[in-house]
Amino acid sequence: MRKKICAPGSYIQGPGELKELATQVKGLSKDNAYMIVDAFIEKTYHDEIVSSFETEDMAYKLQVFGGECSMSEIKRHQEVAKDQAVIIGIGGGKTLDCAKAVAYYLEKPVIIVPTAASTDAPCSRLSVIYKDNGEFDRYLPLPSNPDVVLMDSEVIVKAPVKFLAAGIGDALATYFEAEACRQSGAITLSGGVGTKSAYALAKLCNDTLLEKGKDAIQAVKDGVLNEALEEVIEANTYLSGIGFESGGLAAAHAIHNGMTVLEETHAFLHGEKVAFGTLTQLALENRDDKEIKYYIDFCKAVGLPTTLEDLGLKDATDEYLLEAAKETCKEDDTMGNMPFAVSPEDIVKAMRKADALARQ
Repeated sequence: MRKKICAPGSYIQGPGELKELATQVKGLSKDNAYMIVDAFIEKTYHDEIVSSFETEDMAYKLQVFGGECSMSEIKRHQEVAKDQAVIIGIGGGKTLDCAKAVAYYLEKPVIIVPTAASTDAPCSRLSVIYKDNGEFDRYLPLPSNPDVVLMDSEVIVKAPVKFLAAGIGDALATYFEAEACRQSGAITLSGGVGTKSAYALAKLCNDTLLEKGKDAIQAVKDGVLNEALEEVIEANTYLSGIGFESGGLAAAHAIHNGMTVLEETHAFLHGEKVAFGTLTQLALENRDDKEIKYYIDFCKAVGLPTTLEDLGLKDATDEYLLEAAKETCKEDDTMGNMPFAVSPEDIVKAMRKADALARQ
């Protein structure tokens, strides 16, 4: 049986790294770059972003991300970036996925620079493609992981605390989904069965979140860059990134994808919806109520949604939730990686159970 684990060429984390972008481009033996940057980040950190290019007298182009990682947005950047040597994505998960997709279609190296530890997307060989209206479209598998992932922890500590919380929510799914894939023998997004090292990273991710998550949230609230925050940045980004890709996805992310068809959830971050998807997966697995409540309490402590009301679905009927559940069970999603058959009706029941336990 083929086993496989994947990782970025380099993972670099520390304060002040945003000012070293040109150095990373030179490290790839290139002399110019095309940068796709979140609008807020471009406005807030423009000088830090371009400073190293000006110091090195290196050419660059900079374009602001349009807000949705859709094929129309990807094609827009392809046209402008076709003559550039390196693609750089700077910002949140959708910006980074867009940069990875542009680099893939143009066959260029890519440098990924998250400005919040809000998702596990940065390290992966995958872009999540959405429709222009924000609904989930499809996964775009890529032939390789990013050449460089650069985490500037000084930038991340200044990001809104809800972004770090969302990253914790996304990362919280890693261990449970990897364990489901281990039991079912599922082929992961890396193209093989998960390795022991991938499962170990997924477990370490979970342990780190539970041990340091609350302290990291407090650090961001206090504006303090400490060891707890550095460890959770690594867990949210690297441990979860390798863990989900090479350990496997299952119910939690499939539930997130299904929920994107419900308009009320569009206002919530990816990791916020994945957190509820994780609680739903635990209910699907018929885990002990005490264990589910433990993770509900953890989610509440770090500021993650735990009820349908928290996600704008207070008055949702079973029929309405079934619309999302049907999407969740589509053949091309990851619900099939669960070690047992799951129906849309099962998902609605599990959502209701997780919601009820959280409301107690």
